[in-house]
Amino acid sequence: MSMEGETSGLHVAAGEIHPAGAQRPATENFFMGPHGIRAGWRLLLFVFLMFACLKAEGFALKHIPGVDAWFKAQDPNVMTPPTTISFEAIPLLALLISTAVMALIEKRTYADYYLSLRQAFGKRFWQGVPYGFAMLSLALALIAAFHGFALGNLALSGADALKYGALYGIGFLMVGLFEEFSFRGYMQATLGSGIGFWPAAIILSILFGAIHLNNLGEAWFGAAMAGSFGVLAAFCLQRTGNIWFPIGMHATWDWSETFFYSVPDSGFLAKGHLFNSTFHGPTWLTGGKVGPEGSVFAFLVLLIGGIGVHFIFPKKQVG
Repeated sequence: MSMEGETSGLHVAAGEIHPAGAQRPATENFFMGPHGIRAGWRLLLFVFLMFACLKAEGFALKHIPGVDAWFKAQDPNVMTPPTTISFEAIPLLALLISTAVMALIEKRTYADYYLSLRQAFGKRFWQGVPYGFAMLSLALALIAAFHGFALGNLALSGADALKYGALYGIGFLMVGLFEEFSFRGYMQATLGSGIGFWPAAIILSILFGAIHLNNLGEAWFGAAMAGSFGVLAAFCLQRTGNIWFPIGMHATWDWSETFFYSVPDSGFLAKGHLFNSTFHGPTWLTGGKVGPEGSVFAFLVLLIGGIGVHFIFPKKQVG
């Protein structure tokens, strides 16, 4: 006896039988998509985990004898290697923990969020290192061509130069890791899975720029350039397949700006900078207290950087 007529009105999936045409529960449609938890809810959970981790870290540090007093004693208007490393280590640890939890929930790895551990500090990273230095150098060369920048004499030499250079290198590597793995890593991968790569990249770059307005001495133009840097970093991600190139580029842009060329970085002038550099002329040329990213040449440099990436990495790796 044939069963065709009796089963044609049923749908069998994942061990369950539902009447044909039956709709999924409304809560499942709201929270769940074809690939599991919807991207928006995953992002909210990620943000909640970050917030919880930061609160937990703050609570723990506050109750370690001497640590809370040390943090309170630091001048928020002065950048030093210890403060840079310490203040970046806290959110970076929260990010790594939060992303690890999300990876367990989503059954993914860091590589799915564009941070391939197998390629950590490999070829792509070391390609990004000179690229960031070259872009910042070009920006200052253009400012200098209009008599807006002078390098000055050495402020450090010998062992002190090596010490401060290395310590700031560690600090800005942490900056690059945190900002790229959060914006171009987890959030890009998650939001991109819901609305597409470039819509997600544009939204996150706008957010990235807006957050920079919280920095001491930042201005709207500098924040816009930070957002434009986010677009460039997303383009690098698309062309290289992971965020190691943007991490290297980001870290050395900040390192060369703050330590090597010794110019303001979003209102901060580092203690232990290499040269006694000076800016001359209007803010539109030099960027003023914002730094080179506040100069009119910043966008041109980022555009040139994007053209260079286009020719160096012609094949798109991430869609």
